[in-house]
Amino acid sequence: MIGAEIPRPPAHRITLTQLAVLAALSLFLLVIDSVYAVSVLSGGLIAILPQAYFANRIFKWRGGSSGRVIARSGYVGLIGKFVLSIMGFAIVFATLRPIEGLAVFAGFLAMLTIQIIGSWLLLK
Repeated sequence: MIGAEIPRPPAHRITLTQLAVLAALSLFLLVIDSVYAVSVLSGGLIAILPQAYFANRIFKWRGGSSGRVIARSGYVGLIGKFVLSIMGFAIVFATLRPIEGLAVFAGFLAMLTIQIIGSWLLLK
């Protein structure tokens, strides 16, 4: 039936919200301490970029006949998300000096919190 497709959820709004909050938080921390600002920014980007990749992969396909393609795309997106996250942490901790490890994880967890709350609000 033409026109019976479910519209894509506006998952990009979560990413845009995360980027806005991360930018504001980083600018605020820049006034206090640049090491904390860069550390929080790095941790936040480690959360945002892989999630954006995953959302792009999972919402790429639509329609009931695309079930297998959607499932495969979801698996690829999930594996890619984990690989990108691991690579992000490895790159940040191997290359950035000076760095505040707790601030990296705080930025990461703050963006995950926004992601979880945003996903919950999209499902409502």
